Amino acid sequence: MSVLSPVESYLQDFHQRQAGATSAAFGHLRARSSVAEYASSYAALAGCVPASAAPLTVLDLACGDGYLLKLLSDRQQSSLRLIGVDMSQGELDVARATLPKEVELLKERAQEMPIETGSVDCLLSHMAIMLMDDVEQVIKEVRRVLRPHGQFATVVGRAFLLGEANQVLHKVLLPILREDSSPLPFGDARTHTVEGWTELLSRDFENLQFEDLDVDWEPKPDELWESLTETYTIDRLSEPAKARFREELLEALSGLQQSDGTIRTGWGVRLIRARAK
Repeated sequence: MSVLSPVESYLQDFHQRQAGATSAAFGHLRARSSVAEYASSYAALAGCVPASAAPLTVLDLACGDGYLLKLLSDRQQSSLRLIGVDMSQGELDVARATLPKEVELLKERAQEMPIETGSVDCLLSHMAIMLMDDVEQVIKEVRRVLRPHGQFATVVGRAFLLGEANQVLHKVLLPILREDSSPLPFGDARTHTVEGWTELLSRDFENLQFEDLDVDWEPKPDELWESLTETYTIDRLSEPAKARFREELLEALSGLQQSDGTIRTGWGVRLIRARAK
């Protein structure tokens, strides 16, 4: 791989320490939009791959611990060729231990993949592209490896938490970030909006579709805290800042607890689909 940027170096370190954090957060939670419900946000992506007898090559970009590839492998659809690309050896080691040997796993960057031009039918990615450096080059690589009329589908972040919990979190967190955290510019701001994605995709893709998903979750405060510690923003805080944030956040969240002690919240994500021209 090429020399890593500061963001890539951090992400590589994080996923070496926290392999499987993304699937732990999203894999067990149902996702819903105004038009559909899914077993999870991963299942929403898996549903973009046809259940066809025709040979299909599917690439999972930033495959992590292989959760999405496992969903596809478990179909036992003999016509599927599955490939996973990730820059984290820690995640790939977990994936290798989980997936059948026929699934190909490559340690590479999204900006320069060792994949033959026009060889992929479906390219999927879960909660990753919005973090990547040089997203224009990533999109060029996505288009390069896809066949004409190949399918691209990605799930990206939309809202950190759902509901009032998000407002509470930001009210507590922002003053702490101003005092403690050094800036680390993740990704391209255009990946945060429909308009931005339209700009990024329109030259090489058509039939763009956007579906906002709510990943509902009702954790107890300590469960929510444990999950937050596996996010990049909280992970980068100093230990004293984390301790302060935990204390202030749990106190502020107490007013949102339901009768059983849980908090109604979740994660806001966006499913984007497009067809290569």
